[in-house]
Amino acid sequence: MPARVFLNPHRTAVPDAIAPDREPLAFHARLPGYAPTPLVDAPSLAADLGIARLWVKDESHRLGLPAFKILGASWATYRALRERLAAPLAPWATAAELAERFAPLRPLTLATATDGNHGRAVAHVASLLGLGARIFVPAGAAQARLDGIASEGAEVVIVDGGYDDAVARAAAEAGPRCLVISDTSWPGYEDIPRWVAEGYSTLFWEIEDALATRGETGPDLVLVPVGVGALAAAAARHYRRSGTVPSPRLVSIEPDHAACALASAAAGHLVSLPGPCDSIMAGLNCETPSETAWPEVSAAYDAFLAIEDERARESMRQLAAAGVMAGETGAAALGGLLALVRDRAAAAARAALEVGPTTRALVICTEGATDPAAYARIVGTAHRD
Repeated sequence: MPARVFLNPHRTAVPDAIAPDREPLAFHARLPGYAPTPLVDAPSLAADLGIARLWVKDESHRLGLPAFKILGASWATYRALRERLAAPLAPWATAAELAERFAPLRPLTLATATDGNHGRAVAHVASLLGLGARIFVPAGAAQARLDGIASEGAEVVIVDGGYDDAVARAAAEAGPRCLVISDTSWPGYEDIPRWVAEGYSTLFWEIEDALATRGETGPDLVLVPVGVGALAAAAARHYRRSGTVPSPRLVSIEPDHAACALASAAAGHLVSLPGPCDSIMAGLNCETPSETAWPEVSAAYDAFLAIEDERARESMRQLAAAGVMAGETGAAALGGLLALVRDRAAAAARAALEVGPTTRALVICTEGATDPAAYARIVGTAHRD
């Protein structure tokens, strides 16, 4: 099945009032093991695609976890706990000191819904701060991802249903001794999902700093995988802020059977798809965009693109050849670029987005091989630790 593309007729701009700052980056730099993740130049792959440059932001290893999600989970938890303190947060320099500052809030459990990476990130933050964790996962999740969550000391609860069902179960846990750290929103629950998106700003500042160090100008095409939309919103805030040169075209990438952002863009309002969704791009198996992320995403993105699973498999192999070990979800953005460049059905979008020999593209690779057995089946080699 060819890719489906929707060119956004309502593309405007994200207001400067929500332009990101570097406060989350300064916070992340104090966490154990922090280092900027690689920005990989892939010249051979760029040449094969017929474009000038291709950069891959490789989030396969981030703060001890195999995905970028820890950036949003840690920042949102930090802000939410800070709000719960009876007094202003005292200065701190290390994670151990931060755990001491939040000790008066114990006993406290963090809860969330996940397809894998966000839940493990929330559980990791809970462990770091001496808190409990209860993670709700839709039925059918890969055992390796469940084991990864459990390895952080979390209670894992399997929900008979899809991602939206897991979100509802997690939301019901909220109370004086349970704090929900969700990357999607619902009426009355908006602040924490916004803080999750704020946390992802670190990723984009790192890209900007890496390119500046190399004396490179920024990309003119950015492809972002979209689940509920928090990462997409972070990209919108970064690349649509005033003074960004060049101002890149933004393209969202989703699985064909979980393309809730594309469906919402085409309808002109939020749309919920029937679930559960079953793409191998498990982190993108979302039925409804986040209400807090959607206004920014719907205004900022030039196109919404849905791809079949085989594009993700092809991209995993292509990225492995370029030295990047990406899981199925992590390979989605490159899968979108492959479809955009090669599919006949994408010809009009290719022209509208001015994709050609001078294009400087950036793809966000959001995860490593979180399911090692699946990675070995698809790529043909065992993943590295």
